[in-house]
Amino acid sequence: MADMIVPDPVTRDVLAIFEEVRYQLFGRLEGLTDAEYHWEPVGDCIGIRPGDDGLFRVATLFPESSPDAPDPVTTIAWRIWHIGNLCLRGYVIYLFDDVPDYGDRDVWPGTAKEGIQALAEDWEHFISRIAALGDKRLLAPIGMGPGGWADETYLKLALHALKEVTHHGGEIGLLRDLHLREGV
Repeated sequence: MADMIVPDPVTRDVLAIFEEVRYQLFGRLEGLTDAEYHWEPVGDCIGIRPGDDGLFRVATLFPESSPDAPDPVTTIAWRIWHIGNLCLRGYVIYLFDDVPDYGDRDVWPGTAKEGIQALAEDWEHFISRIAALGDKRLLAPIGMGPGGWADETYLKLALHALKEVTHHGGEIGLLRDLHLREGV
């Protein structure tokens, strides 16, 4: 996407910001080991685990929060899954017309390398659809989708995706830093 010429200024700027965030996130993921990917820093950590069939699936789709208890802690694998599958892939599935065949959406790679590759593919699918919209469509209501998204713009969707990526990407960076210092 970095070498794409986009004449529409809003679309161009949104894509440029996504490219900067992609560079930072994937830079932080370089060298990620399977041990880090699945590391559970606390006992009640939420991650992705193999089922009886040997396929990895997310243990909890939406961790519950409570005003009386801290938010649950999730693994790097869960956060990569959340960004890739739940957010970017989910937005493509529910808010765009041309949806690739993703197969079983509940299954997610059990290795760091494959998880990062799946995230990269989900990223490209989402970004290519945002790029194809152009400013006029980017600023118009989506017209379809669950949870009130039909009345929102694709720009708001893109900004929401950016918020999710930066939020969980920052947490991934912190978890990597903590894992590196575990036992020090």
